[in-house]
Amino acid sequence: MGRAFEYRKAAKLKRWGHMAKTFTKLGKQIAIAVKTGGPEPENNPTLRSVIATCKRENMPKDNIERAIKNAMGKDQSEYKNMTYEGYGPHGIAVFVDTLTDNPTRTVADVRSVFNKFSGTLGTMGSLAYLFDHKCVFTFKKPAEVDMDELILDLIDFGVEEDYDTDDEEGTITIYGDSKSYGAIQKHLEEQGFEDVGGEFTYIPNDLKDVTPEIRETLNKMVEKLEEFDDVQTVYTNMKPEDE
Repeated sequence: MGRAFEYRKAAKLKRWGHMAKTFTKLGKQIAIAVKTGGPEPENNPTLRSVIATCKRENMPKDNIERAIKNAMGKDQSEYKNMTYEGYGPHGIAVFVDTLTDNPTRTVADVRSVFNKFSGTLGTMGSLAYLFDHKCVFTFKKPAEVDMDELILDLIDFGVEEDYDTDDEEGTITIYGDSKSYGAIQKHLEEQGFEDVGGEFTYIPNDLKDVTPEIRETLNKMVEKLEEFDDVQTVYTNMKPEDE
């Protein structure tokens, strides 16, 4: 498999390590989807996608329904997607993706961690050249499917040749240009694929080798950032350990 999948696979194992926080983060994604497109999944493709991701992460149905109901309340907070980027110790790029209803609080929290680990928080967009913004879709794999033909068909919609199949889960994961998210999702649903869950990710385009000591320090920094409820995902250009 390609660079994108290998990095994503390593990152995902780290990202979904704490189930309770996963549900909190997915709840925020539901809130944004409902606020922008309404509470009915059949009329809101973004909400359909988030719900499919929730199911894949074993979020209980009651939690999903409660998150949708809460998002419809007048007093529900308005979440914004904010990204923070800079350099951690030893010059490793760190990209922090957040959903927040209080950017002032969030940037203070993120900056405190950068400072603690002798890092430097930069301006938004300062590290954009080090990461490729991609969309990722995971959906149920049909019993009979020719992957070569499927990928060839999807390439016309901005999907890359690299993909992953999970035989245990019975799913396929594909990657594409972030700007093609809507077109890819629409095509997959029109072709009858089930439980199409989509999200965005950042793939580092220049992975850095690190020593075990540096890796331990960076992992501690990432863990500290992930403790904040506002933080959705933390990306670095540190080469995954299993490569």
